[in-house]
Amino acid sequence: MRILIVDDEKLLVKGIKFNLENEGYEVDAVYNGEDALALAQEQEYDLIVLDLMLPKMDGLEVCRHIREFSKVPIIMLTAKGEDTDKLIGFEYGADDYLLKPFNIMELKARIRAILRRSATTKAANKTENEARLDGGGITLSLNERLAYVGDRPVDLTPKEFDLLELLMRSASSVFSREALLNTVWGYDYPGDIRTVDVHIRRLREKLEENPAEPVHIMTKWGVGYYYKI
Repeated sequence: MRILIVDDEKLLVKGIKFNLENEGYEVDAVYNGEDALALAQEQEYDLIVLDLMLPKMDGLEVCRHIREFSKVPIIMLTAKGEDTDKLIGFEYGADDYLLKPFNIMELKARIRAILRRSATTKAANKTENEARLDGGGITLSLNERLAYVGDRPVDLTPKEFDLLELLMRSASSVFSREALLNTVWGYDYPGDIRTVDVHIRRLREKLEENPAEPVHIMTKWGVGYYYKI
């Protein structure tokens, strides 16, 4: 886990850095807002500890700019105790607030709690992403076995869904009619190979803006079909 510490009190930064490194974290430290923003843009961090009162650019501005390109968790440090300061910090995108002076044990506890929440969120997002296929405005929800064009749901038969899923999983790869028939319908399917052509036509009618001139479900003449993103 990599953490960025931003505070102009160098002695405080040294103590925080020492304690976090003893916990096994990788820690970078800077002492003004401009350097903090530059480093946040260049490096990928799991968490940022950010002081409110900083030279060159204050912590609120740094936080606001970071939120334009990153969802990295941010703990704001401040010597101010007014609730309005906390509310402003949360409005600018801070995830937590810690008043100075603070106990290093409390800071470490808050860091652990936020990193746990962040890891849970990332895992949930990863699971959700793995359960979806996106290709040029067409989306398949694999768990629900639903198809969408943009936000519009499209009703597909089970075989249409299986055929589209196969094509989208291997976008740009050309499948012969025989390969599609064997994979989607099975080697022992007694039907005609033209079944594939019929299903491709139906998919185009349901998913393509102009089925006569498809932009996603494509034909490679003399070879077969492929999906173009």
